[in-house]
Amino acid sequence: MKKYILLFVFIAGGIIASAQTKYPNVIISTNYGDMKVMLYDDTPNHSAYFLNLVKKGYFDGTLFHRVVKDFMIQGGAQDSRNAPAGAQIGGGRTDMQLLPEFRDNHYHRKGALAAPRRGDNENPQKKSDMSQFYIVQGKVLTEGRLDSMEMAVNVPIKNKIIRTYYFPHKEELAKLKESDPRAFNALLDSVLHIVDSVYAEAPGKFFFPAEQKKDYSTDGGVLSLNGEYTVYGQVIEGLDVIDKIAALPTDQRERPKKDAKIIRAYVEK
Repeated sequence: MKKYILLFVFIAGGIIASAQTKYPNVIISTNYGDMKVMLYDDTPNHSAYFLNLVKKGYFDGTLFHRVVKDFMIQGGAQDSRNAPAGAQIGGGRTDMQLLPEFRDNHYHRKGALAAPRRGDNENPQKKSDMSQFYIVQGKVLTEGRLDSMEMAVNVPIKNKIIRTYYFPHKEELAKLKESDPRAFNALLDSVLHIVDSVYAEAPGKFFFPAEQKKDYSTDGGVLSLNGEYTVYGQVIEGLDVIDKIAALPTDQRERPKKDAKIIRAYVEK
């Protein structure tokens, strides 16, 4: 069976709940504790599909069959229910696929509920496999690391603009620097003003929104998954359960040696 490629401080509970208008919260009860999940309104196909499976008891008794510390915990596969130790589990289903619902405001911060999928070669549309789900643990990234990631994208863009607008004046500036400092400063200011103006309008620059930077530097997440997998919910209570499951020793297939079971997934009353 093929494995799936998986390549803010939280707002107060009442404020988070007030943003939820359409779907009820879901409790994922495990043998390591309960997680309360909020489903997003703006990913309606995924949220409704997941909720329908929960109501049918689809995930009850299944396992978190793939666990990668500092990355994610993946569960819900039907072949994991009552699976003996050492069995190869985690097979997906092509008959439960949905087209992606990528949203910039839903990203892979800690506690994100998302849909796994098959790789791009066999699934170029990045369709989600709703027969399973994963929940992000991730790592905390310092603000300095996030700043460096922004610079890695933005500095080459600015350097190209500098080469375009500064280099044609390089020799003239060198001469003026020795002979006429006032003219040198005037020309340099003019060139730098053009560079800054062009850079301000240049496409392709990247900056983390302030909320994302706060989330990643406080609770953590996995940046590489953004825009590749659909996030359709968020754990709003029970983040410690993710850590407990993610810390379990695993076998060579990344299955926990001691079962992490989804006892029941149900709608909060």
